[in-house]
Amino acid sequence: MSETQKTYGADLVVDSLINHDVKYIFGIPGAKIDRVFDTLEDKGPELIVARHEQNAAFMAQGIGRITGEPGVVLTTSGPGVSNLATGLVTATDEGDPVLAISGQVKRSDLLKRAHQSMNNVGMMQPITKYSAEIHETDTLSEIIANAYRYAKEGKPGASFISIPQDIVDSPASVKAIKPLTDPKLGSASVDDINYLAQAIKNAKLPVLLLGNGASTAQVTKSIRQILNAVKLPVVETFQGAGIVSRDLEEDTFFGRVGLFRNQPGDMLLKRSDLIIAIGYDPIEYEARNWNAEISARIIVIDVEPAEIDTYFQPERELIGDIAESLDLLLPAIAGYRLDDDAREYLSGLKHKANDLKYDRTPQEGILHPLDVIEVLQGQVSDDTTVTVDVGSHYIWMARYFKSYEARHLLFSNGMQTLGVALPWAISAALVRPNTQVVSISGDGGFLFSGQELETAVRLKLPIVHLIWNDGKYNMVEFQAEKKYGRAAGVSFGPVDFVTYAESFGAKGYRVHTKDEFETVLAKAMAESQTSGPVLIDIPIDYKDNLSLGETILPDKFY
Repeated sequence: MSETQKTYGADLVVDSLINHDVKYIFGIPGAKIDRVFDTLEDKGPELIVARHEQNAAFMAQGIGRITGEPGVVLTTSGPGVSNLATGLVTATDEGDPVLAISGQVKRSDLLKRAHQSMNNVGMMQPITKYSAEIHETDTLSEIIANAYRYAKEGKPGASFISIPQDIVDSPASVKAIKPLTDPKLGSASVDDINYLAQAIKNAKLPVLLLGNGASTAQVTKSIRQILNAVKLPVVETFQGAGIVSRDLEEDTFFGRVGLFRNQPGDMLLKRSDLIIAIGYDPIEYEARNWNAEISARIIVIDVEPAEIDTYFQPERELIGDIAESLDLLLPAIAGYRLDDDAREYLSGLKHKANDLKYDRTPQEGILHPLDVIEVLQGQVSDDTTVTVDVGSHYIWMARYFKSYEARHLLFSNGMQTLGVALPWAISAALVRPNTQVVSISGDGGFLFSGQELETAVRLKLPIVHLIWNDGKYNMVEFQAEKKYGRAAGVSFGPVDFVTYAESFGAKGYRVHTKDEFETVLAKAMAESQTSGPVLIDIPIDYKDNLSLGETILPDKFY
């Protein structure tokens, strides 16, 4: 057999990813993994070369969140591994499937103080669902197959595989494993479903609390079928955004909850005599916030048993395929209707929620957050993907920007990781072609991943990126001011983001009024579809931020 006809470890890696129908690999090459990169030149998924491994992991996470299938990131050894950590812990804690593959020193150097020798698996075990190092070339494909399955089963998260250089360089004597049929959960038990149905019928004000696990396509479909038939009030977490469709909004949607206990959804959860938590994860919004009095009656519908704590003690858990359980629940609650008192309460709550007490008097040269949101809302469609970084802007967006399709408004609300918006936007533009993608960051968070603007330009992706610019780490600033009467360590120097964008080959604009933003945004949306990324720098007026943490509804709505 000639050299070119041999199958090497690198072939097993690439062939395994082909067999799992992986479309994209995000990464940065290096000597310990370069044979895999060389193999990708001839076959396999499309390679997207990133500018930093952390951002490559965010891109893979974006694929995982949007599609439900693991996004793949490929890096070299040493810092190529350690730079993945933030992206992988974000994916694992926020329930997004990712498969990370990294190079390692050759096996003979693993226990030496050799160049880039480190305990890859030891580093990644605490922040992934599965972490393994391969020590035999012929086991490469089976370990990839298992890692891929672990990443998406149950509550999804990240899997990590470390591959020594001599493993990818060695001949293999087996072929890549083809993916097996995914194990399928059945519904929750009939007894549990009947128990929940009876609890709903006996309740005065049952409420659905929808988390990230409820935002898959199948679960969203099942929830909408229930809401069409039985008008139950709904509260979404930030990561559950978009589950309630436009036509169901008026009758069923009562806002999103997260961070501060002062939203209409918080009032509703406190008032409810039955909370049905569907796909809810405490990391999205800890139960100690919305159930501070430890008085809530809770029933869970999920794929895994709940994590119990003092503030989250479900009386019943319906464990199994969430969509199937909901489909069986629907006929059992058909005909249920909220009584007059409950409907009157909900009507008053919605009226109060729409009565926003902010000063939107125009300030010279800067825009109020609600003006930015209002303009953006008017120019997006339901299939627009909006990715949001972490900062004060994320609180405003989570509360007031409306989304009507699940997983089209993306937040990092578990780790609250800076820098995710632009990499996620790149992923969205790849897997949702012919749609508009908008990413939003603060001026601080943008520079955590702003170098990926070059990646977006290289790929000519239709992304409009909005920077809410105030010259501060403002989300830290306003909370510190509430605690201590002052803020420390939140200021930094100015950046000309228009020139920055243009240096990468993107278009850049700066706006100073609401009307100007409306005109420029429309222009940017059109330009991005033909020319690629456009950045808009928006000087922002955060004077109302202190109100974000205050009680804004009267006590009677509890």
